[in-house]
Amino acid sequence: MAGQEGIEAIKARLGNIRSVEPILGAMRTISLGSWQAALKRKDRVLAYSERLLSLLPPLAPYLESQRRRKKVSTGPASISVTVIGSERGLCGAFNSSLARYVEDELARFADEGMTVELHTLGARVTRVLERADLSIASSRALPMAALPSSELATTLMLGWLAQYEAREIDAVYVIYHAYQNSVQHEPMTLRLVPPPVPVTAGTAATWPDPYVDGDATGLFVRAVVLWSTSELYRILLDSAASEHSARYQLMEGATRNSESLIDELTLALQAARQQAITAEMQELAAGAGLLS
Repeated sequence: MAGQEGIEAIKARLGNIRSVEPILGAMRTISLGSWQAALKRKDRVLAYSERLLSLLPPLAPYLESQRRRKKVSTGPASISVTVIGSERGLCGAFNSSLARYVEDELARFADEGMTVELHTLGARVTRVLERADLSIASSRALPMAALPSSELATTLMLGWLAQYEAREIDAVYVIYHAYQNSVQHEPMTLRLVPPPVPVTAGTAATWPDPYVDGDATGLFVRAVVLWSTSELYRILLDSAASEHSARYQLMEGATRNSESLIDELTLALQAARQQAITAEMQELAAGAGLLS
């Protein structure tokens, strides 16, 4: 009886794992597709950013000699920090490692005398930071089944630039997972406002001389805004590639573990059945008087 109960328990566990295995495989496939799509789109955004940067040196000589400067604040610097995490889970330590890095960075900003307003992108990282008792000024959701859109980058960047021009903030930083390779991504902090554009780079004389039709300053500012927006979009895609690669690695490991468990349980089931058959044959033989 006990042997039959053991067989049924093994069969039930084997059935549960076999029912979960297709789900793991599907999630692995989806993560792989999103990961590769994020990398391809990021490459296109990088090419676009490089084209925008190439427009700046020809415009630089035509800029007004007297540029309007932002009034220097006499108080502590007020900065906005946006943390880009994930909307969903099942991506390992993606959000928890980012949260630890955020705590260290906030402590560094405080040591430098800065006042920080913290914002988040992604429901999962928001919850992790809230559990760490960090005050979050605002949070925004990321797409559940798609990559971040360029419209999101445009909305955020235009809002930050408006705050900067209104002197409400002195700088904007983003913290995210920078993609390194298929198995590695590291938290990183980047300043996006004021835009870190190499204004004086590549301003040497060229032939033929460029012809600028229109307001050179306005064209320069427009190119910088577009470049800043594309940089933010690249960061969003970089974070998405890191997230989906982490989820893929987790699902890959879970799939391998489930396959190994199925093999082990199949062998255990076969052994249990053999033992049950042997015990039954011994009982029959004993009942027939064939065993002393």
